[in-house]
Amino acid sequence: MNIKSSYLTISALAFALLSPISHSAPGAHGPNGEHLDGAVSGDGSGLTRLPDGSLNVPKQAQRRMAIRTVMGIEDNYPLTVELNGRVAIDPNAGGRVQAPFSGRIEAGPKGLPVTGQQVEKGQVLIRITPVASAIDRGNQQAQLADLRANRILVEQKVKRLESLEGTVPQKDIDAAHAELNSLNGRERAVSASVGGSEAITAPASGIIATANVLSGQIVEARDVLFEVIDPNRLFVEANTTDISLTNRINQASLAAHPEIELTLLGGGRSLRDGALPISFQAKGKGMALAVGQPVTVIVKLTEKIKGISLPAEALVRSPENQAIVWIKSGAERFIAQPVEAKAIDAKTIVVVKGLASENRVVVSGTALINQIR
Repeated sequence: MNIKSSYLTISALAFALLSPISHSAPGAHGPNGEHLDGAVSGDGSGLTRLPDGSLNVPKQAQRRMAIRTVMGIEDNYPLTVELNGRVAIDPNAGGRVQAPFSGRIEAGPKGLPVTGQQVEKGQVLIRITPVASAIDRGNQQAQLADLRANRILVEQKVKRLESLEGTVPQKDIDAAHAELNSLNGRERAVSASVGGSEAITAPASGIIATANVLSGQIVEARDVLFEVIDPNRLFVEANTTDISLTNRINQASLAAHPEIELTLLGGGRSLRDGALPISFQAKGKGMALAVGQPVTVIVKLTEKIKGISLPAEALVRSPENQAIVWIKSGAERFIAQPVEAKAIDAKTIVVVKGLASENRVVVSGTALINQIR
């Protein structure tokens, strides 16, 4: 080889090394084989969004943002449905305390219970002293006075008949005793309604969820005084318009609390506000749920869907509010890909449209990449 030929060979090799790579990087194809990696114009160095909408993220920035990617695996996954629900008291592990009659609140032996306090089943929470209008109270007092007077007369009658035992029939003595017992019972009942009080006890063991009493407060019959719940056993009621959904449920979980165990109890057959209620029992230690709290229930059905499973954090929203994932198409280049996805549970989604199994999808640091403008 002469010197001229050697010079030409070295020049060609240098030109090839310095020239940009023309073919697409792995993972730059869509689900139908189309090229996602278009021609890039502009400066591709540094952390920036390129004119075609893709991102250039240097390796050092990727390490700082803890960016991780995975290859999607296509398979069959359970079809899921999201339902709106609300937390309620488990009727078998809690209860509601209501006033049996109109009365005045008095503290129990341990004082007035407060929200969050631990109570035991049968524990005296408060005492209620009956109250009545002036006319009703006057009538009760007059009735009590009549009963006391009649009791005194009957007591004297019983003593007189007992002193004549053997000369008067035994049936007259027994009748006098029965009359005296009846008057004693009536006097105690009326006396309790005039000046007595009734103890109100806890219907179940647990904590006080709500307390609506103060010392000296006047309450009406059926007013809610306390709600007692077991914090480790609650009730979730979800709503659906699909009558057949209950029979297709395989598993359920809460979107914001995947650690809580939900057990299907059954579905209603009567519409409530245009929807059917589905009941779940929630169990778990230290559940961060409150009675009345709205929740999202993710229900896994017995049907299957085909798609690519990804962590839920891989799915983000574009500025146009479109669901997207970020695909790594090169060492430092990332492309936004619109997709259709369904949630499997609180931590996993299935992309049913928009991805191919060869795409390398960002599953960690997605939110940070999505903020680059």
